[in-house]
Amino acid sequence: MDGIKRSNIEIGATVMVVQKQDQGSGKLTEGIVKKILTNSPEHPHGIKVMLENGIVGRVKEIK
Repeated sequence: MDGIKRSNIEIGATVMVVQKQDQGSGKLTEGIVKKILTNSPEHPHGIKVMLENGIVGRVKEIK
């Protein structure tokens, strides 16, 4: 599953996100969703979330 639709993402889900500084390289970071930051139902670059370790990024993959 991809992270474009907000309805696919749940608090506590394990996801792969791309951080702002990693957008050029496409490096992904794995973590557990603490908070969903994007309010709209969809976003073409991925829904922005905060992980439990404080990292903020856009969801590219849902595990």
